[in-house]
Amino acid sequence: MELKMSVPRPVPPARSTYRHGDLRRALLEAGVELARSGGPEAVVLREATRRAGVVPNAAYRHFASRQALLQAVRAAALAAVATAMEAELAAQRTDGDPAEAARAAVRAIGTGYLRFAQTETGLFRTAFGAPVDVEDAPPEAKSGQSGLNPFELLGAALDQLVAAGALPPERRPGAEFLAWSAVHGLALLIIDGPLRGMPREQTDALGQQLLDMVEKGL
Repeated sequence: MELKMSVPRPVPPARSTYRHGDLRRALLEAGVELARSGGPEAVVLREATRRAGVVPNAAYRHFASRQALLQAVRAAALAAVATAMEAELAAQRTDGDPAEAARAAVRAIGTGYLRFAQTETGLFRTAFGAPVDVEDAPPEAKSGQSGLNPFELLGAALDQLVAAGALPPERRPGAEFLAWSAVHGLALLIIDGPLRGMPREQTDALGQQLLDMVEKGL
């Protein structure tokens, strides 16, 4: 299933009053939109407050610093990656041969990751490139509908391969790091490296070739 290209949403009009909790949400939404259009470097607290329609000092009760806002935005970006991967998983058939279903799940995980990198490049850079620690963020803030974050979704798909007999158990330890490294490397080559500007149909084909190699190498 093709993921639809994300169109940046218009900035909501400034509001003069906020119900309890609304300002934090408005600041986070503004931060996410800044990341979407400009990556982690664009997430600036002063600009987020301007978009939310409040003075900068009003933000400090919710985000003590630019780093705190960036941490929250990164957690939201990770959740968006997970949701995109889950969308690819949901499009796969779950009946039939368990081994084929498991292989399709691993492929869906990789496909969703690569497509997100190309359609939501700013959020992708923020999710994986911002030098902040999100371990203190609530689990639901960096996970998809399943409650799993992107790395956990990949691990679950690899566990499914083992359960289906398609991956020897002795080869399972560390497999997620190898698979992730390969797919993430291609994503970076496409969005920031020498493959930047390559037609989308070519990058999609390269992605599927890479996933073939990953599957055979596991």
